[in-house]
Parts: sequence; C-alpha cells; structure tokens
Amino acid sequence: MSADGIDRRGFLRAAGLTGAAALAGVVRPDRLAWAAALTRAERDRMTPDQIIERMKSGNAHFRKGEGSRQNYLAQQRASAKGQYPAAVILSCIDSRAPAETIMDLGIGNVFNARVAGNVANDDILGSMEFACEVAGAKVVLVMGHTACGAIKGAIDRVQLGNLTGLLAKIQPAVEATTYQGERSAKNYAFVDAVARKNVELTMAEVRSRSAILAGLEERGAVKIAGAMYNLESAVVDFLPPARRP
Repeated sequence: MSADGIDRRGFLRAAGLTGAAALAGVVRPDRLAWAAALTRAERDRMTPDQIIERMKSGNAHFRKGEGSRQNYLAQQRASAKGQYPAAVILSCIDSRAPAETIMDLGIGNVFNARVAGNVANDDILGSMEFACEVAGAKVVLVMGHTACGAIKGAIDRVQLGNLTGLLAKIQPAVEATTYQGERSAKNYAFVDAVARKNVELTMAEVRSRSAILAGLEERGAVKIAGAMYNLESAVVDFLPPARRP
C-alpha cells in the first residue's frame, strides 16, 4: 500500500468515522470531516446540500477554536495526481476572510476564486464553468464579508487606476440596497447591507450570464448559494435560497 493510502486511512481513524458513514449522513453534522483528499466517488455521492452542510459544520468547528481537523500533508500527497473538489467559492481577497480556513476545508476540497468585492467577470464565470461542468463541483458559493473595503470604496465612488472599473461592478448593489439611515461608507450597517446585496446580485449575474451553470442548477446537479462572513463573530451566514420563478 502506498504512503498516501496509509495517511488517508489513518486520518479517517483519527476522525472517528469512515468516509461511507460521513457521506451517508450517519454522523452528526458537527462531526462530519472529509478525508485526506476527496476521491471522485466520495465527491459524486454527495448532494449539493450535503456539501453546504459540511461547510456549515466546518465553520462551526472553526469558531470553537479547537484547531483544524485537516491533515494538509496527507491531502497534498493524495491530491497531487488528481483533484475532485466539491465546490467552487467566489470570495473577497480580504486577508481576514480565507474561505478554506474559516470553513475548515482542506487541500483539494474546493476551488476558490478571490477578487476584491467578490465580483464576477468573464474570467471568473469561465473558471466556475470549468469547476462544475468539467471538474464536477456541485456548489457555487458567492461569499461576501462584513466591513468590506471594496464595498466602502464603491459607496464612496473611489477613483484609483484599474480599481475604478472593479468598483463600478459593485455600484448596482449600492443603488439597489434599501436602507433607512445614513448611506455612507462610515456607516458599517449600510456597508454590510450593500455587501449582502452585492452577493445576491452576483449570484443573479452568475445565473444570467452563464447558461452552463444555470442549466446545471436547473437540473439539480449544482446549487448556486450565497453567504456572508462576519469578521467579528466568525460566523458564515448562508443566505436563504432565492425564490425561483
């Protein structure tokens, strides 16, 4: 048996469960841990909802401050010759909001595209299409966060080189946010409301601009979801499912 196989089996024993039991939902969500690196069979057995539950349980584990359940070296070895990520995450570049860390995810578990303000463009959409249609990911997660600098910049209409065009992509969210109170970057409640609206509009943009992803979601093969990460509480708050016509 290869060293990778030994590491993988040892990780499962340490977690106190088998991959089959975890994927079948036999264990509690807070005990659910992925193995050293997802295999194609393990990833394919999971539903989009199960993958999202794993993200939620990972965030709950992170908030407890008990340390990561990941065996990064075993994951690196197991995924070196192939990858079968369960999701693709579009998140902000903010150094305080690393998606894999705050949801206790490991190497090979998810694709992660990061750009200021978690906005979508042709390259991001193409990457998502690759992740889902070609590589088999089942969840597209758009994740914003509180106190986002890109959102503040959009509210203030900052002009700064190439950043100007990026912030213009967030302007629709500023204008679409319904808010009673001071509509300024100094009002963090308004900033967070715009950030949440920006997540919603980005999800809608993914659906409207990618026939591939919209089709996969329509067939139930992929779920497009949204979330907000709170920098103060460390909670990843998943948005309610959008009402579909």
